[in-house]
Amino acid sequence: MGAVSEGRRSGRAPGDPVGRAVLAPALTAMMDAVGAHSGAVYLLPDDEQVLEMAVMAGLPRSFVAPWERVGLGARIPVARAVRERRLVWVGGEEEMARSYPRVGMVLPYPFAMAALPLATGSKVYGAVFVTWPGSHPPELSDRERHELRTGCERLALRLERAAAENRPVRAEADLPATGHAGVADTLGTVEAARLVARLPYGLCSLDPTGRMVFANPAAADLLGVPVDELLGAPLWASVPWLADPTYEERYRAALISRHVTSFVALRPPSDWLSFRLYPSATGTTVRVVRARAVSVTTPPAAVRGDDTPPPLVSMSQALSLAGALTETVSVQDVVRLVAEEIAPAVGSGALALLGARAGRLHVLGHHGYRDPHVVERFDGMPLASPTPGTHAVTHGVPAFYGSPDQLEHLYPARRFTSDGFAAWAYLPLIASGRPVGVCVLAYAEPHDFSTHERAVLTSLAGLVAQALDRALLYDAKHRLAHGLQAALLPHSLPSLPGIEASARYLPASHGMDIGGDFYDLVPSRPLPAAVIGDVQGHNVTAAGLMGQLRTAVRAYTTVGQEPAEVMRSTNRLMIDLGTDLFASCLYLRLDPARGRAVMARAGHPPPLLRRPDGRVRVLDLAGGPLLGIDPEATYPTTEIELSPGSVLALYTDGLIESPGVDIEEAVAGLGRRLGEAGDLPLEELADELVGHDTAAEERTDDVALLLLRVAARDGG
Repeated sequence: MGAVSEGRRSGRAPGDPVGRAVLAPALTAMMDAVGAHSGAVYLLPDDEQVLEMAVMAGLPRSFVAPWERVGLGARIPVARAVRERRLVWVGGEEEMARSYPRVGMVLPYPFAMAALPLATGSKVYGAVFVTWPGSHPPELSDRERHELRTGCERLALRLERAAAENRPVRAEADLPATGHAGVADTLGTVEAARLVARLPYGLCSLDPTGRMVFANPAAADLLGVPVDELLGAPLWASVPWLADPTYEERYRAALISRHVTSFVALRPPSDWLSFRLYPSATGTTVRVVRARAVSVTTPPAAVRGDDTPPPLVSMSQALSLAGALTETVSVQDVVRLVAEEIAPAVGSGALALLGARAGRLHVLGHHGYRDPHVVERFDGMPLASPTPGTHAVTHGVPAFYGSPDQLEHLYPARRFTSDGFAAWAYLPLIASGRPVGVCVLAYAEPHDFSTHERAVLTSLAGLVAQALDRALLYDAKHRLAHGLQAALLPHSLPSLPGIEASARYLPASHGMDIGGDFYDLVPSRPLPAAVIGDVQGHNVTAAGLMGQLRTAVRAYTTVGQEPAEVMRSTNRLMIDLGTDLFASCLYLRLDPARGRAVMARAGHPPPLLRRPDGRVRVLDLAGGPLLGIDPEATYPTTEIELSPGSVLALYTDGLIESPGVDIEEAVAGLGRRLGEAGDLPLEELADELVGHDTAAEERTDDVALLLLRVAARDGG
């Protein structure tokens, strides 16, 4: 697969394509076929997990700057389309805010979007998205779906051929919107200019990228800027007192939603002007008039001087990055986000995230270094060591080195440990007043860090520090939860004469990854027993109670209680413990020599029995209430036949429950899978039955599964 152009910064126009354009014509054809007003093509470089925007059409690239580089794990439509290899449709503003809050926060406008993968049967080459104004119907038509899928399939085949012929497909020049003939074609250029010049109000024309291409004398007079200084630049760049992100945001709203938009602005010292924007596919017309008296409750934004440098990151990027950092959970989530979104946004070529704990540095993650050893050698380094990273942590002050000479002047040892980069920013990560680590950004070329850039990087480091502090706490709880769960569940299942056993446990995908599901196999004499249960909740309390119940069941079994009495004793114990939680349970006394089993059930899902001929039966046993409700509850028992080769499946409700699925249909579906795969070795069968839940991104409940297969009797 061909490479995409490297080193592109947000807001910078992409380089010209090498050779004949491939992406832009395909994108234009798709947009024309479905009437979309903007779109983009992403390419997926080999051996990377990041989509890179290769061409944009219909809107300024700055509008989508936060998503010029998109990690495949990002919660945005184009990444989801690649992950799931399907068309992703977002029908409007509310659906975008609900399903993709990061995008909805940055682009809170009425518009619709479709995202599709560029994929053949064997490989994904990238992705495409197209958008429509908010007037588009809430559902995508069959014709539009067909046109988009067909267009993406054709482009994917072209990319496949280019890769096979070793022809790199590179980023191409962005495409402005094209439209119909304007007024000059109808009336003639001279007469059109005269007509507009006679208007008593200001009139401006912006091209699809936001640059001024026409302004009448009245507009220049109202804005206080000569016409020749207005042309060729965005309105908020050529008029200093309009250099407020609020006004640019109104323009973005008009262009994306294609709705007429207006705002008022103060021309210093006291003149209020009203701006009304009329967007279309060919550009935006702006009408400027004097506004009536305006009540001001807050002072206007400070006027930015002409010599002020452009922002390092735009408001939309800052909002997107802040939103993304709030979604990170683990330390690796933070590392991945900084690598895929923050570093590219500020022009950094590599990064290292180092934590500070117990007086030493610890490498949490890094990206972009050709030799990982140049970062990993800092793992375990005492904070007293004379390095720029330790200095940033211990003093809490960011340090910026624009060239190797600047760094080596203060740290001569760096001459012998070069990392191959030419400029560095060492940003201390301070959360709640204490250092949690340091973020190192490395640049390929010497870099002059302006005052503005230093302020932005320091602010971003503050956001990263808060996210990292939360992630470190989460990871610590995660390790604790896994350790506790491992201690409470059997380390292994005992070998029983005549019984083969296998078990699986999957934690819920949210919370602390700990729950109340349990199972056990008790090698008691004269007959062994099996138990599975589910304590309400997914926290340490539920796990602790689960451990008590498992221990109690094992003890009651060992002293020889019958199944009904084991359940009654466990129920009374749970009530005596004074907990507000309940538990379901299924208990079996096994007699493989006779081919029988006696079961007692307390509100637990029914077990499944697969016979040797492949038929599956749902054992709808008599039972009693959940444990912990009624101290006088009784638990009747049922005896069943276990013929040689039979498989008994005991499970908790997490394996069968999912939103919108009837519980009886779910049990029947599990029975079908058991029937089809029941002849597999037991370990493989267990993996097959929990396979769907293992792959699920959103698992709301933990899952326990215990499989028992009756061995053939000697001489049978």
